Amino acid sequence: MKTSNLIVDKSFNFAVRIVKLYNYLRDEKSEYVMSNQLLRSGTSIGANVREAIYAQTTADFNAKMYIALKEAGESAYWIELLERTGYLKPSHAKSILDDCGELIKILSSITKTLKDNARQAHS
Repeated sequence: MKTSNLIVDKSFNFAVRIVKLYNYLRDEKSEYVMSNQLLRSGTSIGANVREAIYAQTTADFNAKMYIALKEAGESAYWIELLERTGYLKPSHAKSILDDCGELIKILSSITKTLKDNARQAHS
């Protein structure tokens, strides 16, 4: 039986949106450089979250979650740049940025908790 995990599910669904957006940008807008950067960072979020779930150590788990957060921040950058340069309509950019922002909030909360727990362990 598969159990649900909010960050795993949301990061996977975000990756699906990113792949579809990449295909649109490549096929319809003939944009290859920024869309490729977004494809890499946007799909990396879920890959790192999934790796964290199967981490062998706490340090490995923490590192993967921090990387996922950094990749989410990078993804937001590329989406904003694609909008500002006219490759994405503001309404489409807002929709995907809202999803990205939600991932950033969840990952920020996770990494803050990790940091707080590490501090308490060393006290």
